[in-house]
Amino acid sequence: MRSDAALDYLYSLGMFGIKLGLDNIRTLLERLGDPHTRYPVIHVAGTNGKGSVCAFLGQIYTQSGYRVGVYTSPHLEQFNERIRIGSEFIPTPEVAGLTAEIRAVAHDIQPTFFEFTSAMALLYFARQKVDVVVLEVGMGGRLDATNVVDPALSIITPVAYDHAAYLGDSLSAIAAEKGGIIKPDVPLVLGPQTPEVEECLCTIASRLQAPCYRYFTDYAVEVRDDAAHGALRFDVTSPQRTWYGLTPGLRGQHQGENLGTALMALEVLEKKGLKVDPAQVSVAVTHTRWPGRLEWIGPAADYPGKVLLDGAHNHAGLIALRRYLAQCDLKKVHWVCGFKNDKDAPKLVPELCAYVARLYAVPVPVEAHWDPQDLAAIAASAGLEAQAYTGVEAALTQALRNCRSHEIVLVAGSLFLVAEVRRILNAQIW
Repeated sequence: MRSDAALDYLYSLGMFGIKLGLDNIRTLLERLGDPHTRYPVIHVAGTNGKGSVCAFLGQIYTQSGYRVGVYTSPHLEQFNERIRIGSEFIPTPEVAGLTAEIRAVAHDIQPTFFEFTSAMALLYFARQKVDVVVLEVGMGGRLDATNVVDPALSIITPVAYDHAAYLGDSLSAIAAEKGGIIKPDVPLVLGPQTPEVEECLCTIASRLQAPCYRYFTDYAVEVRDDAAHGALRFDVTSPQRTWYGLTPGLRGQHQGENLGTALMALEVLEKKGLKVDPAQVSVAVTHTRWPGRLEWIGPAADYPGKVLLDGAHNHAGLIALRRYLAQCDLKKVHWVCGFKNDKDAPKLVPELCAYVARLYAVPVPVEAHWDPQDLAAIAASAGLEAQAYTGVEAALTQALRNCRSHEIVLVAGSLFLVAEVRRILNAQIW
């Protein structure tokens, strides 16, 4: 199967939308020889931070000499980013070959895009004889296609309101869906949670006799100091050790919490034979990258870049972004803003008002999105100067022109928007 034809076929599966349930993925994997049973799996769910936890774990185990499969979503610029071993993306010829193979056994069922690609990832990792797989949940947990695995460890990062149409309109309902990845007798690591969410998840864990390790109770993170441009150092204390002065390659105070969750997971998995060299951990943490999340691009005299990209698209994400802007003392940002139409833009836009000089409302590439005119009106009602644009590049160009010394451009609201701006900027010579 040609590479371009394979990708065309995969993207065509998007017409079947989101379909929660495990029947299709179980059938696919059974016909492929149950590849997901051939390696230990770290299963990661949550609303915010799960991608960062996956990035930390993937880098740490890779740095320690393991062959690590990592499956995350969505991708930013190319499909291959979703499936990687260490830092190496799945080669496009492999995508083509596996697409043809899986398509042949799916002749009588109609998998969604995510079901198909999950099967592809799990099969690819088996063929590549990985030592361990870090597997990110796509949405929710209980009925997510990745929940066919019998993991060595489950992780649930902070749970917040998102995808209410699929997961429920209360925190406890959303938590129960995400808690569906908890398995009998399988250890569980919880990131920071609200009391309501923690009680829900701990109740599930107790019922299933799954040992539970909680933030603040079993492990904790302390900020040591504030280095230049928002780079922070953290002390992480877990039951067996304390890590001092860790400097993540990922920016923002919330990354200390994600790092703590990853290190707690590391300690639990040591009991299962996945041992690491402590000397390699701090190196791996420093070299961890997660594009599109508080990522700086371009030169600037006083900051790591001229453009700050962040995939914040829900309330919790925008709170973390706001905290980072405050930490960096950024009070006059030019916000290129676009949201999918399932986001509560009237509540989200005002979160950054105190830090925004001007908002540039844009359409979100590919996805159904808020009309830029409506976004601009929301911003104006919140007291912001705002203008609507029909294209992303025009808005970005104007925002860069309007930037004065010590001001930056912020791109946030949708990862699809971040991906488009990243593509535009990387094609330019600064």
